[in-house]
Amino acid sequence: MKQHSDGTRALKRREPQQETQTVIKVGSDFYILASSLTSRRSTRVLVDGESFAVFEVGGDILQSPLEPLGFFHRDTRYLSRFELKVAGEVPYYLNSYTSRENAQLRVNLSNPDLTFQGDDIRLPRNSIQIERNWVIAGAALFHKLMVRNYAPLQIEVPMDFLFEVDFADLFEVRGLRRVRRGTYLPVEVDAGRVRFSYRGLDGAQRFTELVFEPQPAALESGRASFRLTLKPDEQKELQVRISGGCEKSTARPAHPARFEEALARRRAEIAQLDAGWSRITTSAESMNLLLRHSVADLTSIIRYSPEGTFLMAGIPWFATLFGRDSILTALYTLPFNPAIAAGTLKTLASLQGSEVNDRRDEQPGKIVHEIRGGEMAATGEVPFGRYYGSVDATPLFLWLLGRYVATTGDLQLADDLWKHAELALDWIVQWGDRDSDLFVEYLRETPRGLANQGWKDSFDAISHADGDLARPPIALCEVQGYVYAAYTSVAQVARRLGRQAVADSLRERAAALKSAFLRDFWLDHERTIALALDGDKSPCRVMSSNAAHCLAAGIVDSEHGAALAERLMSDEMFSGWGLRTLSSQERRYNPMSYHNGSVWPHDNALAAAGLARVGQSTGVMRMLEGLLDASLYLNSGSLPELFCGFTRDERMGPVPYPVACHPQAWSAASIFMFLQAMLGIEVNGFDRKLVIDAPAMPSWLDWIKIENLKVGGGAVSLLVRRTPEVPAIEILGKRGPVTVEIR
Repeated sequence: MKQHSDGTRALKRREPQQETQTVIKVGSDFYILASSLTSRRSTRVLVDGESFAVFEVGGDILQSPLEPLGFFHRDTRYLSRFELKVAGEVPYYLNSYTSRENAQLRVNLSNPDLTFQGDDIRLPRNSIQIERNWVIAGAALFHKLMVRNYAPLQIEVPMDFLFEVDFADLFEVRGLRRVRRGTYLPVEVDAGRVRFSYRGLDGAQRFTELVFEPQPAALESGRASFRLTLKPDEQKELQVRISGGCEKSTARPAHPARFEEALARRRAEIAQLDAGWSRITTSAESMNLLLRHSVADLTSIIRYSPEGTFLMAGIPWFATLFGRDSILTALYTLPFNPAIAAGTLKTLASLQGSEVNDRRDEQPGKIVHEIRGGEMAATGEVPFGRYYGSVDATPLFLWLLGRYVATTGDLQLADDLWKHAELALDWIVQWGDRDSDLFVEYLRETPRGLANQGWKDSFDAISHADGDLARPPIALCEVQGYVYAAYTSVAQVARRLGRQAVADSLRERAAALKSAFLRDFWLDHERTIALALDGDKSPCRVMSSNAAHCLAAGIVDSEHGAALAERLMSDEMFSGWGLRTLSSQERRYNPMSYHNGSVWPHDNALAAAGLARVGQSTGVMRMLEGLLDASLYLNSGSLPELFCGFTRDERMGPVPYPVACHPQAWSAASIFMFLQAMLGIEVNGFDRKLVIDAPAMPSWLDWIKIENLKVGGGAVSLLVRRTPEVPAIEILGKRGPVTVEIR
């Protein structure tokens, strides 16, 4: 372009070039295909309930089909590309960060070195400040762009937004190939608005609408072009609202009109949810950072249902209700935010299995594994629309119910959910233990479902010592622990509800299960618990982290527990950053695998609870310190779903797992279970008593303050100080008739 008569310089546009990518496959049908770009990509994430957006670090959504970049809502990608170009160039990156409460993404950019057409004058980089801001409010994504001219001359800046919409199902993004797709309808372009529509094979018509303010100088189906004339030190602003969803006859909730309104609404929602947490601070800033980010992560992925709030599993792959994940997250955070457990229990009860349906592994009384809202789930291309292929969610539901009632003293909820508890107990006996050997096994009913149905659900996660995969039906060791914990905790609920015969029966079942478990699962020579019993009742003589869950559930006595704890904290299991899922001495060990040698924070948290239960506080401290250090090295502030299990090198950091979810519910919740294990926290809601049992603190931590810890109908605030002998407890304040017992 030529120079204008008023001295304004017009910058030259360069058209974008297509990039290529290499794809490598990891895992089987329902596991994630990973683009080689993913492992090198730095991303930023925003979440609001069932909507989330993933950006590359500069605030763009790049067109990369097998990366989870984009704006997603209910398992559909409603925006697959949104790139900013300045005079056809990619802006110069300065920094980006999400706000402290995870409501807003802010990116700071500037112009790259730009040349005016027709002469040799250059506009050096950092002459123009470009600030990008993003926020999600419901099913809408809002973008505000601010441009400021720091050059000593007036300039005209051509700026373009390049955008595309693919309406891809999340399982397509994960790598599943579809034989056919629905119909893309003509794109509507009208003034400052562009609307994309797609009629899926499920009959639903989905749409994405982009509204630009002010109206662009030129608007097409994939490009909005602006020309900003800026005097020296002048600033101008552009806004874009991107909304998506399904066309329905009923009115949809109104979205905020502008960025500022959306941000204010999202901050208000987060503040309201944040008020439900106990406030925890410590003398160690690194731990304060982890606590703060963990609460922000958890609050961002809370979803509302008619029954109450619950937590989704993780972003990007599991942005939905997962029975197992949601339950364990609620269990970990129970003393510090009991409302999460109440909402989780009521929501899962409303979805409890009611029929025999082999297509989704459903039986009466079974707790749901996952719920999906995308096109492929609706058409049956994947079986996960409402899928029950989880062997552990049902006993975990009962365990959480028992612990919630004991912690809060809420007998009303226990009474309301008692019929669901009875159905779950019946499922354990009638469907979980079909051969009546006291152990709960799994065998998928549909060949399209998950082959392994415990928390380690990779196809190769359950094996024998020689590496051969276990043949179903499979009885996992930790599932028997969960059943034991379910029996013992629900027995207390039954007793308080006046159902003494049920309570007595459950205690008898628990005692029989514990005896049979130690007889058939304990491996005396290996000093551990067998990973599983296979279809021939042969033990999988494999050292795994699953055994630690049995400690937490109380199914292992103290004598066996001490031997197991020693093995768990040996170099073969403890990497220095955390407990591995599988011993480095096992045949299938691979520190880069999903379940055969990696480190999962939630797995470590349950192990910490188990070690504390058998008096092994040193192991708790070692795991806590390793994970805390890992969170700092990984530059995430909080803990991801998992990371690689390589042995710690003190001069290096841990190795990330490229396609790990983050934020991820039970990983973010892990620090709260560590606090319970370290301090021996037990809340007795019926007696309005807080018990601190054998507290311990690491040498690098001087004090921990817990404020507004709910106890029955009251609350207590306390300060725990490390001393040479045992930690000292100071009561800072109480509300209501609360007592504190220190053992």
